[in-house]
Amino acid sequence: MAQQDPQEIAELVKSLETAKGHKGRGKKGGFSCKKSTFRVAGSSDISVDSWRFQDWDYKRDDLPTYARGLFTTKTKDGKHEIVIRGYDKFFNVDEVNETRWRNIETRTIGPYELSVKENGCIIFMSGLEDGTLLVCSKHSTGVRSDVNLSHAQAGEKWAEKHLASVGRTPKDLAQELRRMNATAVAELCDDTFEEHVLEYPPSIAGLYLHGINFNVPEFATLSGPEVHEFADTWGFKKAQYVIIQSLDEVKSFLEKCAESGSWDGRDTEGFVIRCKIREEDREPYRDWFFKYKFEEPYLMYRQWREATKSVIMGKPPKYKKHKQITEQYLLYARRQLAKNPQLGKEYNKNHGIIAMRDGFLAEIGQKGSDIIALERHGEGEEAGGEVNSNMVLVPVASIGCGKTTIARALVKLFDFGHVQNDDIEGQRGRPKKFALAITNSLAQYKAVIADRNNHQRRERQQIFDDVSNVVRDAHFVALHYVHEPKDRLLSDIRKVTRKRVLDRGDNHQTIHADTKGHEEVAAIMEGFMQRFEGVDTHKEPDSNFDEVIDLEVTASSLENLETVVTHLYNAYPKIVGEKMPSQQDMEDAISWALENTVTLKHDLSFMSSNRKKKQPNPGTQEEHPADQELTTDQILKRLEYFSIPVSPAVINSMLASLFNNTTAEEAKMYNQLKQSRRMQSEFHVTLIHRASSNVDSDIWTKYLDQYVQALSTIKQENKQKEPDLGAVRIRLERVVWDGRVMAFVVRILPSESHQGMDGNGGWPCANATPHITIGTASSDIKPKESNDLLRRWLEGDESPGKIWEKEVPDMKILEGTVRAVMQKR
Repeated sequence: MAQQDPQEIAELVKSLETAKGHKGRGKKGGFSCKKSTFRVAGSSDISVDSWRFQDWDYKRDDLPTYARGLFTTKTKDGKHEIVIRGYDKFFNVDEVNETRWRNIETRTIGPYELSVKENGCIIFMSGLEDGTLLVCSKHSTGVRSDVNLSHAQAGEKWAEKHLASVGRTPKDLAQELRRMNATAVAELCDDTFEEHVLEYPPSIAGLYLHGINFNVPEFATLSGPEVHEFADTWGFKKAQYVIIQSLDEVKSFLEKCAESGSWDGRDTEGFVIRCKIREEDREPYRDWFFKYKFEEPYLMYRQWREATKSVIMGKPPKYKKHKQITEQYLLYARRQLAKNPQLGKEYNKNHGIIAMRDGFLAEIGQKGSDIIALERHGEGEEAGGEVNSNMVLVPVASIGCGKTTIARALVKLFDFGHVQNDDIEGQRGRPKKFALAITNSLAQYKAVIADRNNHQRRERQQIFDDVSNVVRDAHFVALHYVHEPKDRLLSDIRKVTRKRVLDRGDNHQTIHADTKGHEEVAAIMEGFMQRFEGVDTHKEPDSNFDEVIDLEVTASSLENLETVVTHLYNAYPKIVGEKMPSQQDMEDAISWALENTVTLKHDLSFMSSNRKKKQPNPGTQEEHPADQELTTDQILKRLEYFSIPVSPAVINSMLASLFNNTTAEEAKMYNQLKQSRRMQSEFHVTLIHRASSNVDSDIWTKYLDQYVQALSTIKQENKQKEPDLGAVRIRLERVVWDGRVMAFVVRILPSESHQGMDGNGGWPCANATPHITIGTASSDIKPKESNDLLRRWLEGDESPGKIWEKEVPDMKILEGTVRAVMQKR
């Protein structure tokens, strides 16, 4: 048994008192905690304090305790003690990073206890100093009254009934729990008191004991067999469980049960899985829970309940799934309500819900699990109205959330359509053009990603209206990057998204972080975050969403992709197919998405309040000097450098082949460049830069003369094309990198049909080692640092840090031409 340390409890209460009423501004601002004090009726004037955290606080890593349900009091000698200790908040599979399967696999050990998730309300029981049995709901001791029983009161009455069945009294239980320093945790399941979704008639109603926790800050609980033994001794009902040794067997068991949403012949909401976990290898294992909730038939039952309430209130019912069976159910419900108007009044008080449902199921001769099974196998009624086309995935995001990476990954995995708002050119009618592009894409693809921030309700309304006007049976799914509550989340979101945007530099269609100042970029991003309106399906227009998939902005793209794929796989098998993509499939899809670089860029200055005339985009370098309005002298003044451009597709393919099957340490820099979008969007060999024109004047002058000659030829022939100085070949010899920059070492060869302009068969290069810069680790590292890297590499100087190199197999040769590049306007 774990005993309380009075000093530890005093420090816990002190920290809770300090946070009482705190608004919790970001992670540094502390957590938010609400305190409520209750006098315990029947005791010797004992009062207990309930401490309640906001739900979102449980995802923090700095709470003094993670108990969901926590009551403290003072003993006669003035010491603080915990009198009720609930479970640590536990999350559904894939709901948070800790409950992703890959982390469960690496951090937990069995045996795994799978308890049926009973569908009632939680009740806590413990013993006070004076021998009183304290019975609480999650956050309240209830109010003693014989009218409108509180949850705690209902739990207390059931406790007395169970104890009497084995000849025990509440005081007996209080003394035993006090001796154990423990809280008994049960589920109150009684349809005569309160109906939920699953049925608990009088024959099986009562308190289902499923846990006994020690009253200490860190979570410690008894095993399932010990809890069952206690329940037998004290007369409580027992929550059923199974013990499985391996996690692979756990997953197989859960997946099989999820097919019907039932276990042992009875519909259930899911399972709570109990095991042990540790974060670091040398730490001891501790008790830990996670849950696995079934989508169906639970969600179908809930849909019937809400649709029935709409009918009773005279409103048109809204439902997106199981359409035909739901319409059939509502015909039955309307008949029953017409026969007995009193049913409607009771239904709105949450009575008669299950009787209505069971009456319908009896009439059609099926169970809910039967309906789901038929739908999954495509039998019966249009597979339950399952969606098989015309799906629009609508990101709800701000800048830097990773929505385009997820979109591209989904394209790779499922061949979805992908419409980017950034590809819609022009100032006028962009929303209409965007919606038109989506509807056109739906004619070709089962699902289309509407890649726009959609961070305000009016934008979502516009998509719903304009798409639905053309595609009447369109289905909308939100990819909701959660930003709210803003006072709790924006601090971390701001930090993560700014780093992402600044690291990727100009590799974005509208936000050019290298060209625009960092302050300007930050201001643009802040505007989006402050205007962000989260999805609320209880209100228009967001009630039009069929599904909402909540994503964490601060999570990696791979983690969010796993969340999206898992949800789509469970909810829309006809859209994504019956085979779940593997972990490797998803990793490859993210890599593919990150390797697809931006080619079309826009200047969104037309969006500013002064409506300036749109200027040429400063974020890209121009290679079109044959401007009819410029003289030759003006063009020459704008020359920035001479280079040999090479195919991005070839370079990216070569890099992938070099690093995809190498060690993690060797591939670290390459993966970092990909994931942070610090790969160059275009690749070239710089032959000479204007900055070197004084030092290497002969080389600059030669290229300049050649360029003038090519420009003159173009004008004489009245051709509209870029001046081309001649053909050339590039041999990729090896890739060299450190922790800051990566580059290909190349050798410049003459083409077979062209001997270089210097007459010796080559094109002179001002750089000591001709190279192609692949990328830099951050925006404050300029590509020209490749020269320093290669100098140190040749000299064998690794004093600032290790230099890596990797030879290119067969030293691939690329064909190219020499061109001039203009200065940025």
